[in-house]
Amino acid sequence: MTDSPRDPVSGVDADALKRAMRTLPAAVAVVTAGVGDDRTGATVTSVASFSMAPPTMMVSLNRSSSTWLAVQRYGHFCINVLRQDQQAVADRFAGRGGLRGTHRYGEDTWSPLATGALALEGALAAIDCELEEAFERHSHALLLGRVSAITFGSGAALLYGDGRYGAFAGLVP
Repeated sequence: MTDSPRDPVSGVDADALKRAMRTLPAAVAVVTAGVGDDRTGATVTSVASFSMAPPTMMVSLNRSSSTWLAVQRYGHFCINVLRQDQQAVADRFAGRGGLRGTHRYGEDTWSPLATGALALEGALAAIDCELEEAFERHSHALLLGRVSAITFGSGAALLYGDGRYGAFAGLVP
């Protein structure tokens, strides 16, 4: 028996859903928002393209996060897709070590793109978005962002699954 909250309609508990989702590896990205001393960010795995015409991305953020507040305030965000050797960046933006706000940016090199959101130099891709719409449901907000700029790097993607980091080993023949 678990003490995890259950959905009153389905009876499914949060721990069961977390356990199921851990079986689905995902690319790791850092979402940045804000400017100057009012910048912050979060590590996420819930990112996807929404539309190619017009180019639109979607990302899910916890509504209690400082990143969601910055997105609301500035109307922008940048999705920085991390390389396999950027695990330390993922950990910082996940709050490991207790770092918050501007301290999460560390010694890495960051550059503003079209919206003013910051892109990580050397990320596999940095996708700069202007907030188009947000849907607030339950604990999270689903953001739709119109793509304003994209930069590219090279390397293998950092993945996260079953509570561990990994890298893409290639396609199965």
